Amino acid sequence: MSEEELFKRLREAVIAGNEEAVIKAAREVVEKRLDPVEAIEKGLSAGATVLGEKFEKLEIYLPDLMVAADAMKAGLDVLLPRIPKDKALEKGTVVIGTVKGDIHDVGKNIVVALLKANGFNVHDVGADVPVSKFIEKADEVRADIIALSALMTSTMGVQKDVVDYLKDVGKRERFSIMVGGGATTQEWADEIDADGYAETASEAVKVASKLIERRRSA
Repeated sequence: MSEEELFKRLREAVIAGNEEAVIKAAREVVEKRLDPVEAIEKGLSAGATVLGEKFEKLEIYLPDLMVAADAMKAGLDVLLPRIPKDKALEKGTVVIGTVKGDIHDVGKNIVVALLKANGFNVHDVGADVPVSKFIEKADEVRADIIALSALMTSTMGVQKDVVDYLKDVGKRERFSIMVGGGATTQEWADEIDADGYAETASEAVKVASKLIERRRSA
């Protein structure tokens, strides 16, 4: 089997949410001494991209996405330790949650699944989360990004509270802030000085990737 065929198998196994097949293909990549970074990019991440597109078109649903994310994580567990330190693949660390006063978490859960499927280290702090918990968790895990979801207009202000609190304690530059949810817009993100806004889960992955690139090139 050629290198490209093996990467294709890896990609299709992720799309199918077949954890056993993902692990088997990933182990073959290791056995054949192929480039693990290339396998992740052309296999696992490529599969996650297809899943994101299918989800946006309502061709698959959240449970399918969660299963696929678990399958991809299993593949990453095999491949990541094989990456030489000078080629370390670091997508970044994200702390994500739905803000205080808002218990809606379906959209947030979808973003979590897609971020994980794309290789991000994700810490989901849940729903109805106070400002202090976001900051504490971000400090604890040394997050690159804090992602704040708000579905209701009445809870949007908590997103601003997080940004303002970080400014007050001198930590604003330490984290990139992403906002999303039914109540939010790009205009709102600009108004509260957030670093990124995403209307959909697939877009959230793209925005998160750009924010990581920006932080590392600064």
